[in-house]
Amino acid sequence: MAVFMTLLNSKVGQIMTTLILIILLIAGGVGYFAWYNFRREVPIVYKSAEDHFKYGSINSGGIPFFIWEVLPDLFAEHLPGPGGYQSLGFIWEEGKEMPIGVSKSIVGFPRQGSTCALCHSTTYRKSPKDTPTLVLGAPTQKFDSIANIRFLAACGNDAKFTPDNIIPAIEANHQLSWSDKLLYRYVIIPQTQKALMGLGLGFAWTNSRPDPGPGRIPSFNPVKFINFRLPLDDTIDNVDDPPVWNQRKHKGFDYHWDGLETNLTETTIMGALAAGTKPDNVPLENLQRVEDFIRLIPPPDYPFDIDPVLASQGKPIFDNNCASCHAFGGDRTGTVIPIEEIGTDDHRIEMWTQAAVDGYLAVGDGEEWDFTHVQKQNGYVAVALDGIWLRAPYLHNGSVPYLRDLLEVPSDRPSTFYRGYDVYNPNQVGFISQGREAQQEGFAYDTNLEGNSNQGHLYGTNLSTEEKQALLEYLKTL
Repeated sequence: MAVFMTLLNSKVGQIMTTLILIILLIAGGVGYFAWYNFRREVPIVYKSAEDHFKYGSINSGGIPFFIWEVLPDLFAEHLPGPGGYQSLGFIWEEGKEMPIGVSKSIVGFPRQGSTCALCHSTTYRKSPKDTPTLVLGAPTQKFDSIANIRFLAACGNDAKFTPDNIIPAIEANHQLSWSDKLLYRYVIIPQTQKALMGLGLGFAWTNSRPDPGPGRIPSFNPVKFINFRLPLDDTIDNVDDPPVWNQRKHKGFDYHWDGLETNLTETTIMGALAAGTKPDNVPLENLQRVEDFIRLIPPPDYPFDIDPVLASQGKPIFDNNCASCHAFGGDRTGTVIPIEEIGTDDHRIEMWTQAAVDGYLAVGDGEEWDFTHVQKQNGYVAVALDGIWLRAPYLHNGSVPYLRDLLEVPSDRPSTFYRGYDVYNPNQVGFISQGREAQQEGFAYDTNLEGNSNQGHLYGTNLSTEEKQALLEYLKTL
């Protein structure tokens, strides 16, 4: 009997051991499957600093790349016009898999994200028939961030957003394994739809404010309301994207339109967070490459002929009227000019609250990086004017279409115009903002709307017509 019990216990022990091994193998297999399909990271490294700026990941999240690819074909009715993502202002280089400003990363499966180049690259044309010339580091003229968000949200809320529609569309471009199909059908597509619907809800507050349109963004309200969960207010923060070229010469300047930062590295991290990077996943090495690149990007040369005699006449006018605020080495260049003096639209200043400052000062706590230079000021930065010809429309909210208009009193500046058309007007110094083509391709900008005022910045408005012409010619050389 004792021998029998010993044998029985031995058999039970073997069975239990086998069962435990099987359970461990299954658990390990499930864990590996989950890691491989959802957490496995495959770095995509661009040797060229320029390509890294255009396409390198900053861990900004986004949506599954294969789904992102097919949305314009499946949901074209939600786009503002023909041309797929280009109708939203994305810039596509010939032969490239994705547009400038979009990254592709592998975290389990291919994922789409945004890069700094999305808002800091533009094109211009000398005539409607010309091939667009790309300029990196420039403020975007055509990308419409809110229209893009609304398109994605509309896709997620569409009844056609189903595995039966999306998987065949993906397979027209990519071969999916049986396990891939299962993952997309039961996990990736449903989770993406939930995320897109949530995106629409998160940005619903934009419906109560004037649309920014192409080339402008709601700068920090998204972070206030979505990331920091601060109470909704009625502030408007639609501003132009600024240029980021030539940063080596901007050292020591205040950053952002209202000087809320004084440190370039922190400003770069701020941009990544605004693009969707999570505080605990900030890729410092990748962002350092971006920072190194924008320090060295030269401002673009004016592409038309310049009258050297007239420009030489304009230089002393600039020196006497503009240099103290807008020349490198000027006493006030790179510093904040009080709103009481400059008199431009103050909505951007009102938006940036002390609660937002406190939120940013706390967001990096416990991370490898931190914010220490964030501040609240009461005015706008007097920016250096390198590459000023390509920064149109002008003022922080893009309310003045031409540099020539900025030298006129506000009552003589256009009250309505179209922005987002990339054909250049060298005589007025800015992008063509009136006419049939500008209306067809552009966005109607109304300076009478809240946050869109073209008031203020009266400097130079008292110059004679001849002096203004000479000054404009000189400004083209900067």
